[in-house]
Amino acid sequence: MPRALITGITGQDGRYLAEFLAAKGYEVFGLVRGQNNPRARPVLEAVPSVRLLSGDLRDLPSLVGALDAARPDEVYNLAAISFVGMSWRQAELTSEITGLGVLRMLEALRIHTRDDLARVRFYQASSSEMFGKVREVPQNETTPFHPRSPYGVAKTFGHYITVNYRESYGAYACSGILFNHESPRRGHEFVTRKVTRGAARIALGLQDTIALGNVDARRDWGFAGDYVEAMWLMLQQDEPHDYVIATGETHTVRDLLDIAFRRVGIDDWEPHVRREPRLIRPAEVDLLVGDSTLARERLGWKPRGGFPDLIEMMVDADLADLTRPAHDPAGTDRPADLEDPRWTR
Repeated sequence: MPRALITGITGQDGRYLAEFLAAKGYEVFGLVRGQNNPRARPVLEAVPSVRLLSGDLRDLPSLVGALDAARPDEVYNLAAISFVGMSWRQAELTSEITGLGVLRMLEALRIHTRDDLARVRFYQASSSEMFGKVREVPQNETTPFHPRSPYGVAKTFGHYITVNYRESYGAYACSGILFNHESPRRGHEFVTRKVTRGAARIALGLQDTIALGNVDARRDWGFAGDYVEAMWLMLQQDEPHDYVIATGETHTVRDLLDIAFRRVGIDDWEPHVRREPRLIRPAEVDLLVGDSTLARERLGWKPRGGFPDLIEMMVDADLADLTRPAHDPAGTDRPADLEDPRWTR
């Protein structure tokens, strides 16, 4: 039975990846910061076989301990301070976790494997935000980076340190340069979920407006469930390589609003959207669209479904969630049971 360790397992991608790997027969371990983390319970409920390990990307010894406990064949480093807007307010913390955390994870892997890094395959979650002020459209694996946020800068460091460990120590280490990928599990602070949940709440009479910044920004949006399959495929190849994972289509926030509000029966969203200058980024990324030709040719990967289907699915999930009886079926506001045997100390 193959073994995998996922950092950031409580996030959107981590949960989808844990489910994907468990279905393939993996023994799945997840790194969680603090055993009172309330986001651990949904992971335990979604993937009953998962084992949770306590660790922190700011603490190298805890990472070595987690690797020694899990003894993984594959490591997926998904953990990050992932909300771009917050990275300006917490630039140092973003750098510590999203940037230096990658270095600590690779160094922990070097210690764990006693310098035989190639025997454990490593995936780093890179980001389209590294392209920032884009030099070409669409963006592919050879497009130069020009990050426009502390998050993008930190991700660029993480990307290049992964390349460095591959070239310096012979690590089987690769990065997935993932463009925006969404789902009903996306955090409420991200614009896609902010819009889909806001539209659902407005349709149900629970709020009147949504506050947004730049509605003309363009992004390449796909489904997170598809993208975790690409992560796995990267680690199944004979040689490590970095890949752009994207749909190749671009849409504006206006397009997102059109689809979400139409899904709840509202044709004109303008009266329900407040433009807030404070929500506009200090340095905007205007046009991101990826060229995933390499992944399609070498990995046999391609996205399923389209952008309208994705947004309608998210709206439907938010409507269902908001109309459930008033209780907490997912247990998201309660910490996981510290006596649960799936916690490994």
